[in-house]
Amino acid sequence: MKKSIVALAFGTLCLGMSEFAMMGILPDVAHDLLISIDTAGHLISAYALGVCAGAPMLILARKFQLKHILLALIALILLGNLGAAVAPNYSLLLLARFISGIPHGAYFGVGTIVSDKLADKGKGSQAIALMVSGMTIANLFGVPLCTWLSVALSWRITFLLIGCWSIITLLFIAKWVPRVPGLPDSGFRGQFRFLKSPAPWLLIGAVLLGNGGVFAWYSYINPLLRDVSGFDPHVITFLMVLAGLGMVVGNLTGGVLSDRYNPAKVASLTQISIGITLLLIFFLSPISWLSVLLMMLCTTGLFALSSPQQILIIRYSKGGEMLGAACVQIAFNLGNAIGAYCGGLTLHAGLDCRYPSLVGVPFALTGCLLLYIFYKRYSFAHYGR
Repeated sequence: MKKSIVALAFGTLCLGMSEFAMMGILPDVAHDLLISIDTAGHLISAYALGVCAGAPMLILARKFQLKHILLALIALILLGNLGAAVAPNYSLLLLARFISGIPHGAYFGVGTIVSDKLADKGKGSQAIALMVSGMTIANLFGVPLCTWLSVALSWRITFLLIGCWSIITLLFIAKWVPRVPGLPDSGFRGQFRFLKSPAPWLLIGAVLLGNGGVFAWYSYINPLLRDVSGFDPHVITFLMVLAGLGMVVGNLTGGVLSDRYNPAKVASLTQISIGITLLLIFFLSPISWLSVLLMMLCTTGLFALSSPQQILIIRYSKGGEMLGAACVQIAFNLGNAIGAYCGGLTLHAGLDCRYPSLVGVPFALTGCLLLYIFYKRYSFAHYGR
């Protein structure tokens, strides 16, 4: 494994902890700042808004060296998380969370391109998967650690830890990531030219709907495991580690398969397997061991999609590769928000915690349809079978 890719993975580890740790420390933040849980939930939304606001800023940075852009984005992660660690009130914490989200989509956009350029021939998807692996490791180890630190010490230590890791990442990127040639400057308008083709829209729509389907279910995984599958609340943290393990396996597997086969075909088959798994969760989640197995299969599929989708978007966004790769992250986060909202409607209606997974099925299958159309119209001719 190249040290340059490891350095880039350190950055996605920062982003993974920054994005997902808030979900585990939310009750502690609400208690300390004397706000309600639903008000504290806006701190999650603020991060997502930062992601959506930050990605388009890559258009303004198109003339800078890719390595310099990466260093600036890590500096923003550092600023946002240190700001959150010392925020004296809810308003400033909300602002810090927004700042923390700004570099997210942009980092994935630039990091995807740098990983592809640094990869050995024919190994672009695997290099991207290794970069993304930081996000999966964050879910496997980082988020449980952050949750434990919040309970044992303070939720502010969580953000301080992320800030310290950001400093390490800055040093490693500065030392290990070489200067790679910048992308040809296609001008301001040229950055958007790829959006005239249906191909990137099919990919962006598939990401939004596919992730929406998964997060309609995953947003309520804790009460599902507890109230439907019958697990003791004390073992939920361990089960979340298993979910994170599925993400790690899926991410690395998706990278290998995408380099060996047509990445659009890999993504299509993975997406339909997610739809089937969500349907099985609805019917079989009362059986505890099957509920855990299906959970791991679903999180495996979620991140098996990552590298094929990232490699496809930079192949089909010529002239605006950074913006295209960042748009995937916008779609990912919008899908998370929309899926969680739609899944929550079933609970608000008084249905049990199995029904959010049923809501996710049409999302996932529609995402699969978009990927299949993309495969037949565009990727089949480019990659073959």
